[in-house]
Amino acid sequence: MRLTSGTKVAAVVATTALLATACSGGGTGGDDAADGPVELTFWTWTPGIEKVVDLWNAENPDIQVTVNKQDGGDPAVTKLLTAIEAGSGAPDLMQAEYQKLPQLVSAGALADISGEVSGDLAGHFPDGVWNAVTLGSDAVYAVPQDSGPMQFYYREDVFAELGLEVPTTWEEYAEVARAVHVSDPTKYLGTFSANDAGWFTGLTQQAGASWYGIEGESWTVAIDSPEVRQVAEYWGGLVEEGAIDNKPMYTPEWNAALNDGSQVGWLSAIWAPGVLAGNAADTAGKWRMAPMPQWDASAPATGNWGGSATAVTSQSEHAAQAAEFVSWLNTDPVAVQALVDESGIYPADIPASTAALADPPEFFANQPDFYELASQTAQTANPFTYGPNINVAYSAYNDEFAKATEARTQDAFVEAVEAVQAATVADLKNSGFSVNE
Repeated sequence: MRLTSGTKVAAVVATTALLATACSGGGTGGDDAADGPVELTFWTWTPGIEKVVDLWNAENPDIQVTVNKQDGGDPAVTKLLTAIEAGSGAPDLMQAEYQKLPQLVSAGALADISGEVSGDLAGHFPDGVWNAVTLGSDAVYAVPQDSGPMQFYYREDVFAELGLEVPTTWEEYAEVARAVHVSDPTKYLGTFSANDAGWFTGLTQQAGASWYGIEGESWTVAIDSPEVRQVAEYWGGLVEEGAIDNKPMYTPEWNAALNDGSQVGWLSAIWAPGVLAGNAADTAGKWRMAPMPQWDASAPATGNWGGSATAVTSQSEHAAQAAEFVSWLNTDPVAVQALVDESGIYPADIPASTAALADPPEFFANQPDFYELASQTAQTANPFTYGPNINVAYSAYNDEFAKATEARTQDAFVEAVEAVQAATVADLKNSGFSVNE
């Protein structure tokens, strides 16, 4: 399906007949009940979700859901778009990462289910997460499932040994970073990773940035915004002076640094305990989690790194029933508890985020209030809008910030931001989107 620039943007702001029609298919009961149960197909990669779906199927004989496991990320998106373009083979339900939703919406692949879900649905989720499934409009293109609120993880034993206080502002973070490195030149409070665009996006989201926006029937791109520049200048300055490492995360070298204590902290998401347990098992009980340092201590905020939602596709003939299921899956206390138990997710649903997670992760057994604190910070995520070519922006980030970390200068970090902005805008235009500069 090749859309013109006007219809692409119109799809995103939920004003096209395409999405209105897609949402009108089916209603609970009606002829479907006479013909037998409504059968929905669900493409997802969430581990153990079959057991959660079994709970629904047992209680809803008239709406039966079949799980079809897929690869996550780009392969799942490509497969869905191929099916949508062919006009057949698309599922009724699709799990999608938040950053992929604009691409799917602009391709006409997702239905606007705002008319099929409860009006109080938005109240279940932090504003920053809800904005990701509405794209800042009145439409609802998916229901949030899990989120990745960012936190600060640090070696409590090393902090105690050096007499350091946990930083609550970014200025304090820089001071602690310097103190750690001065105490031992092999130690760093963290690293700037040039191969994790989602990580950097979360840091800029906390600062108040939103990389994309919509004005009328045009996209706007604000990667080169004051907020993003602020974050880039900050980290570029720390890298330039040598207070922070400049090596990528998720490498053998980085894993070893977590184990031997040369990486004393990690700005990461709620799923970090699993990574630490897998890569640095012997350090269990030595780490603690705290809120991210703040730019403005009077207005606490965080960003997200990761997370996904459940959408109804535009080719589903049973949009009402599909919307009923996705609402249940991601807000019903029994369903959310099952997602936690069977799939190990951190639920986006605010009411369930602490009730379903009474005990801390095993790796953080020394911090009983782990999820209580996480729930508080998760609710402070700033709104953020992704765009239809976020994959291009992420690829440009990897290329440009690799050069910046190699150069190790603050100016290079700022130039990298400018280059990512230029590459993203150019690709949008080349793809036929209207861009308001």
